[in-house]
Amino acid sequence: MADYAKSEMEKSGSYGYDDDKHTHEKQVEFVGAQNATAKEHNLTLRQALKAYPKAIMWSILLSSAVIMEGYDTLLIGSYLGFPSFNNTFGNQVVDGAPSITAPWQSAITNGAYIGEILGLQATGYLVGWYGNKKVMGGATMMMIAFVCITLMVKSESTEANAQQIFISFFGNTLTLQLIGQILCVNLCWVIGQFIASGVLVGVNTRTDPWGWRIPYAIQWIWPLPIILVCIFCPESPTWLASHDRMEDAVRAVQRLQTNKANIDMPTPHETVALLAHTNAIERRLTNGAGYLECFKGTNLRRTEIAVGAWVTQQMCGPVLQTYAIVFFEQAGMSSTNAFYMGLGLYALAFVGTLLSWPLINAFGRRSIFLTGLASAFVILMIVGCVSLGDQSNSRISWAIGAMLLVYTFVYDSSIGPLTYVIVPEASSSRLRHKTTVLARNAYNLTCIWTGVITPYMLNPTAWNWGAKAGFFWAGATALCLTWAFFRLPETKDATYAELDLMYERGVPARKYAKERRDVAAQMGGQ
Repeated sequence: MADYAKSEMEKSGSYGYDDDKHTHEKQVEFVGAQNATAKEHNLTLRQALKAYPKAIMWSILLSSAVIMEGYDTLLIGSYLGFPSFNNTFGNQVVDGAPSITAPWQSAITNGAYIGEILGLQATGYLVGWYGNKKVMGGATMMMIAFVCITLMVKSESTEANAQQIFISFFGNTLTLQLIGQILCVNLCWVIGQFIASGVLVGVNTRTDPWGWRIPYAIQWIWPLPIILVCIFCPESPTWLASHDRMEDAVRAVQRLQTNKANIDMPTPHETVALLAHTNAIERRLTNGAGYLECFKGTNLRRTEIAVGAWVTQQMCGPVLQTYAIVFFEQAGMSSTNAFYMGLGLYALAFVGTLLSWPLINAFGRRSIFLTGLASAFVILMIVGCVSLGDQSNSRISWAIGAMLLVYTFVYDSSIGPLTYVIVPEASSSRLRHKTTVLARNAYNLTCIWTGVITPYMLNPTAWNWGAKAGFFWAGATALCLTWAFFRLPETKDATYAELDLMYERGVPARKYAKERRDVAAQMGGQ
């Protein structure tokens, strides 16, 4: 242990503090990092819940911003099968009813992603300069103005910026036992989609333009509460420590902990010492904190994992959920039944996300992710096979709908929420914002591609595949499963400092669980 400490001190220098500090002070800081690591490993989930109630509270409040994006995203896909929207913008007539051609459907769904990509790239720099609070608050204020514009022109960039910021915030503030809390990102996404489904059912009978404008205008509900949360919440201690604002970082940690739990947990100073030590390791492994650093040395693999996980989230077939109402209608259901099926779909997504919380604590990341992909492959193949039957038979339509409900439950108890844990754990603390931006924009580019081809798959005047699209997405899921099996590591119970060392050593993905125990023993954990 002493040899390891000496080696790390020589490599890491001052752990983010001034170089003229005495060796004794450096050693005190390193011991503090060791103590924090050991105490975090020894905390049970129940103890962590008692020790960090304020961290949980702020995480939940900040994650509510995703409700906006979940709500907003569902509107886009659902509007393509919405009577009032088609009456206003329809540019062709199919079976006596106005509808939008496949090229314009692609343009509508993909236009928002272009703005999201540009906004996220800017956010990667802005958060590094100004911190999480200021950028998220500013983006939410812009949302108030953009809602007015969305009544005529669609934009999602501010909501996406908020998502990128609090994913990084969660990864920087939650302990090992509470990192699963980040799954509430997916839960809030599902809540937004469920609310949108309910609103759409309420205005489904309207055929005038206000039938689609009212759901857009409802977005004015979110910004003010989120701005208030941004004003009063603490800044990320990791961001403060990376900017050498150690006393501010200590005060931020104090606002996230409770001193009344009577639990042997890391003190604020020990927590900041661990943050400083982690930052020092990452400074040694990288030359800076720009986007190019994400593609150098050990960070290249970390970027690949973050990008691969988020691309997988879109490539394994969830686009069929986004277009659920259109899909159900073209599978033979009435408009009313399609919207009610959509409500049931997102209710199952809610339950699935809640189930993912105990699953991730019990089984980790890799096993759940692989199991989810394997299950999704089987379900999508069944959807494709069922679609080969007589489409005039209503039982075929309901069978397809039932399988999509099962798919939704599987996806939202595994692949969907797990991605929000994998991305921040894959990236280094210094590059977390920029790695998250790159991963999210890879996801957005994938969404653009799926947004182009999916309308052609489902549109009756284009390819008209209908449920046969299940075969295509089953093939894509098989490719994702192959990648995840060979490249996705198990990061359960590993601190960021331990992950840094394992990436530095080039540990194969399938050996991370064993190697983590060895690294933890060296660093003073268990």
